Amino acid sequence: MKIIAASIALALLLLTSRDVSVANTSSDSAEEGVRRLNAEEVDAFLKNDRASMARLWSDDFVVTNPLNKFVTKQQVLGMVDSGFLVITSFDRQIEYLRVYGDVVVVAGREAVDWGGRMPNAGKSENLRFTAVWMKQGVRWQQIARHANIVPPQPAVSPP
Repeated sequence: MKIIAASIALALLLLTSRDVSVANTSSDSAEEGVRRLNAEEVDAFLKNDRASMARLWSDDFVVTNPLNKFVTKQQVLGMVDSGFLVITSFDRQIEYLRVYGDVVVVAGREAVDWGGRMPNAGKSENLRFTAVWMKQGVRWQQIARHANIVPPQPAVSPP
């Protein structure tokens, strides 16, 4: 009886370990995939690649943008099409990425040089962002984003 109980306990331990390993692998591949998609999004902005942006964003994608406007996917694509939204230099640093099953939350900082007809065209600005990605079918798409301009920090004099 002790041998049977020990065998069952060992089998359960092995099955549990396998599930954890599979879950970690899935989480790792989600993280790698979303990191790659973030890089593709930056590249799409730099190349003004509307088709890639449209593919990366879900149809119900929404953004609170650095101009403090809440906009939809179609509105953002319209800004790209009209030449209003142009980014000539874009560096994104992911500082936080967390996988929650079929949802990934990404946060970090960005340094951008604005172009086009943006109010800040010709200027460089630092942003903080949070983005939410969701696995929809077999692919990851961004469903929401918030980005704000980091206000200039006052110079601090040494004591």
